[in-house]
Amino acid sequence: MELLFPITGRNVSRVDQYKRGGPQSKTRNTGERNQNSASNSAGVLDLRNPRLGIFLSEMEVEIIYTKLIKPSAPTPPHLCTLKLSPVDQIQYSIKPTALFYYSADGSAGAEEVERRINRLETSLSETLTRFYPLAGRYVADGNWVDCDDEGVEFFVAKVKGCRLSEVLSRRDEMIDQLSQLVGGAYTSSIASVQINMFDCGGLVIGIRVSHHLFDGFSAACFIASWARNAMSRQGGMDDDHDQVISAPTFDLISILPENDLPKIKPTPPLMETDISVTKRIVFDRAAISALRAISHDPSFPRKPSRVEVVTALIWRARMRVSRAKHGDSLRSTSLAALTMDLRPRIVPPLPPSSCGNLVNMVTARFVAADSGGNAEVPELKDLVGLLIDSITKSKETVVSREDVFPTLLRTRNELYEAVEKGEADVFMFTSWCNFPVYKFDFGWGKPVWVSRIHWGYEAAIFLDTEGGDGIEAWVNFNKEDMPLFLQDTDILAFTSQEAP
Repeated sequence: MELLFPITGRNVSRVDQYKRGGPQSKTRNTGERNQNSASNSAGVLDLRNPRLGIFLSEMEVEIIYTKLIKPSAPTPPHLCTLKLSPVDQIQYSIKPTALFYYSADGSAGAEEVERRINRLETSLSETLTRFYPLAGRYVADGNWVDCDDEGVEFFVAKVKGCRLSEVLSRRDEMIDQLSQLVGGAYTSSIASVQINMFDCGGLVIGIRVSHHLFDGFSAACFIASWARNAMSRQGGMDDDHDQVISAPTFDLISILPENDLPKIKPTPPLMETDISVTKRIVFDRAAISALRAISHDPSFPRKPSRVEVVTALIWRARMRVSRAKHGDSLRSTSLAALTMDLRPRIVPPLPPSSCGNLVNMVTARFVAADSGGNAEVPELKDLVGLLIDSITKSKETVVSREDVFPTLLRTRNELYEAVEKGEADVFMFTSWCNFPVYKFDFGWGKPVWVSRIHWGYEAAIFLDTEGGDGIEAWVNFNKEDMPLFLQDTDILAFTSQEAP
């Protein structure tokens, strides 16, 4: 299979190139690209790109108005107090964010945009009657939610200085500005929504939801339900919206016993946001196919998934960064911790749309045969094998309802202990792949891009590319580590750091 190698511009088989140990030569364009990546890695947004001969306008976001969207029907009194589960209680006090980008369709004049915003408000209000805790307020002292229907924060904003097409065409350079497209980071609201209007008619919907209440699965259920309600108000439903979305439930604390819980270890502090930087690297279908071919071994019980090979590649690159920082010595133990939805493994099964935090930490562990300067970074195939083994065992293990909370707390304790002792390198991975985020149609088409924004802890978060066959890896690392990571030979060989 001959592919256009993205760094050198030559026709190079990625499998052969990898076997030779990565790129062997750099053209003038490569050097320019590397300089651009290095400058961005310091967290400074350089809007001037001399190599392309363009000037990127600074994006200015003006909040037009803010309101609280309440449920369209009051929450019944017997549901007004929601006690959080032991796992909900230990989550970081953060609000994970997703941005959904909708291109102008040619008919989105001022009146049409206003109708769309009104439809979003009305359908959100209707959706909150089922997802009523989102309209409440978190009470930290008692670890419960006061479902008082105070409302979800709803911001409407106008974007000046650039068109949506400019954001989409220069995604990497705009990362540091994307946080303007969603509000509510430090407010008391459990959920916040921001509707961003571009002069060209494009819209970006930014959504934040507190991690104390929802994991990724729960958030996806909420957004899917909201999109379905918005679409139904327009009177048109496509095949993706014909599926009935089960009514959400929030009673984990009543159906999952709290017996014999292990003592909860303190949660490690988050990295300060001003010492970390977020970058986006893209693995297209061809790169993933090449990685799967390279990393497969007949002894594996199955072929590696795209998430597994991308996780292994980033894990290996991070090991090399760690080795470079420690004077070419490799720490004896390295952990890759992946979040996995526990719901499919619980017996008897939970209701289909059980909301809350039911994500387990699956850990793959590499232990070097020889530590110190003689230790070698493992082969990609070896790390893929460790990941397959850990993930397969986790998926095949059935968890009774009585063991759900002890299992979740025990695996977190083990991971936190490794972080606390500092005896191992720990790398965190979360995958949103296969979430139906590119199907969230509110009535004017599906999103052309779904993104994250900068966050405050070291991790890699995976999203599908628009076509569903590639992976966008959003990586957040220490500013000092990021240049080394981006210049890793594997990362350069198999990713695009600039193309949409």
